This record gives sequence, C-alpha cells and structure tokens, in this order.
Amino acid sequence: MKPEINPFAPGAGTPPPELAGRDQIQESVRVAIERVRRGFPSKSTILVGLRGVGKTVLLDQMRNDAEESGIQTLYIEAPERRSLPAMLAPELRLVLLKLSRNKKAKDLAQHALKALAGFAKALKIKYEDIEVGLDFDAEPGLADNGDLEHDLNSLLEAAGHAAKKAETALVIFIDELQYVKEVELAALITALHRAAQRKLPVILIGAGLPQLRGQMGEAKSYSERLFDFPAIGPLALSDAQNAITKPIIASHAKITHDALLKIIHETQGYPYFLQEWGKHAWDTAAHSPITLEDVEHSSQVTIAALDESFFRVRLDRLTPIEKKYLRAMAELGPGPHKSGDIAKMLKRDVTSLGPIKNQLVMKGMLWSPNHGDTAFTVPRFDDFMRRMIPGHQW
Repeated sequence: MKPEINPFAPGAGTPPPELAGRDQIQESVRVAIERVRRGFPSKSTILVGLRGVGKTVLLDQMRNDAEESGIQTLYIEAPERRSLPAMLAPELRLVLLKLSRNKKAKDLAQHALKALAGFAKALKIKYEDIEVGLDFDAEPGLADNGDLEHDLNSLLEAAGHAAKKAETALVIFIDELQYVKEVELAALITALHRAAQRKLPVILIGAGLPQLRGQMGEAKSYSERLFDFPAIGPLALSDAQNAITKPIIASHAKITHDALLKIIHETQGYPYFLQEWGKHAWDTAAHSPITLEDVEHSSQVTIAALDESFFRVRLDRLTPIEKKYLRAMAELGPGPHKSGDIAKMLKRDVTSLGPIKNQLVMKGMLWSPNHGDTAFTVPRFDDFMRRMIPGHQW
C-alpha cells in the first residue's frame, strides 16, 4: 500500500475523498438559494453540530455549488476576537466589484459600494478592526449613521438590489457563527429579515456548534421563523461505510468487512475520525486488502495523532481550573452530565462553578443540550482528558 496515493485526508476543513451522507441537506440548501434568486421567499440555513462532523467541509462544498450556478457568494470564518463588520466589509466589497462589471447591475453595485464606504467610515470608531479599500466616496445619509443594526440593514439592502438587478443572489457563508457577538448577530438577523421582507435575494448559510440555536434566539426572538437549523451529526452506518470503502476501491485496493466494522466502531461514524482511521489503516497495511489486524495495529498511532492535533489544540487554550472542570466531567463519562454531578466531583457548589462553565461554553468546549445538562462539543473528549490527566492527578 503506497502512502503517496493514500486517499484519506484528515485535516481542518480538508475535503474528504467521499462526502457521504450529506446529499439531502445539500439539495435543500440548493433549492433555498435558487428560490431566493427567483424572488420566492426562503429561510436561511444554519448547520449545527459537534466538532468533527464536517460542517466546514459541507459549507465549502455548498459555496462551490452555488458559485458554479452563477450565485455571488462571500465566505467568513468567524474568529473569537474579530468583529463581524470587519470580516464582512472586505468580502462584500469583492462581491460588489464583481456585480459592478455586470451592465444591468453596474449603477446599483456602485451605489452599494458608496454605502460600504459610509458603513466603514461611520463604524470605524466603534469597530477599530475594520480595514477595507474604498472605491467610491461615501454618499451622505447612506449606511453612515454609526449604528450597526441600521447601517448593516441599509448596506445589505443596497447589495441585494444590485444582486437582484444582475439576476443572481447574494449568499453569505459564515463558519463558526457561535463566535459572533450577540449585538452583531442581532444586527445581521435584522438585516436578513428586512431583506426578506423586501424580497431581495440575500440569504445566510452558516455553521456552528449546537448552542448556536439558543444564541440566535437570544439575539432576536423571531430568529426561529427565519432560519432552518439542520443538525449535522455522525454518519449513518451505510454512509460511514461508503466514506471508507469508496475511496479505497477508487484507489484499486480493498478492505475486509471485519476491518471496516472495526473502523466504524472506533469512529462512531464521525467524519473526521473516519479520515484519521482510514489514513493510518492504509499506511499500516503492507498490501491489499486492509485487514482487521491492520486496523488494530494502526489504532494506537491514530489516537496519538488525534491527541496531538484535533484534541490538544483545544486543551492548550484552557486555564488550569477549566482543565480541571473538564477532567471532572470526563470522570463521569461522555455525557451529558448534570451540573450538580460535576460540582460533586469537584467538591464545589454549583453556583461557584457557573463562571467556569460559561467560559468553557464561550470557548466552544461545552454546550447545554437541556437545562441543567452539560456536554462536550468534541466527540471522545472524555477519553482524551483521561489520557492526558490519568488517575487522580487532577
């Protein structure tokens, strides 16, 4: 088995050789975008799921599909410490410059670029990280009030009119949406709502951790009526099998049935884990077919690789007390866990642990499936914490 033709591709957002089990959500998003382009009402879509389920890969594929059909798109990955206006402005400028080359939409696109100039200048005081090239002077009174909710509405409305004139749609793709601050999220939801009311072809396709549903509801109470929130989880058995077998067969190799079932069992169907186990099983096998023994021999290397990349990058961002909180959760198992049970493990009052839990939620490590419950956002993180802090050291 030659490592240089290994088909598996573990990595942050790296497209897998077989995007299995996501056809239905891809089709529903395609239909939503096409309806908006044609002037029909349609909800925006927010993909929600744990780490490692392939939300970023899916978002990238949806964007590629949209662009191939002539849709204007912009893509943002929201980091924790950057404002939405700063991320949105330069990407929107590129879209508007493209639209300005369309004869039908030229005047409206230039009008939107003037709105962008006013938007950037007016909000520069509040959002110092805004950096965007200005192609036109600002038009007084156009998206320049200095109020994010008002100005973002005016800006997206101007962009939406240009997209409509060009007979296309403007689709905003945002990954890691849970890191957008509530006030900025509220402004975005309001702008999308008003664009929909005006029948403008502007729509959001986003992705984030499971707590995003609640965050958007807190930002604007009517968000549930504007968005669909499909849950992106581990793959069903047949889809997980396809994710492993199809790339192997395409590479002119084989895998035995018991080896395949072992990989499915170890990965629990999570797409990122499937790529890691597939990669190391391939590299371990001396020849085709990949056997159960190959998978078993490669599992230790696979787990070590996950520890040093997928898991550790998240652990290294935490304070000692946050690590202790997660280790207490790990002692209880994969979860979800009651806050009271975690407090008992730490011999602390539940209320005193509230700030620690909130910080871990903000850092994207935890979420609450139900009131009083706490769960990891990273699959198998309980196993990882027990490996990193074994015994009673914690």
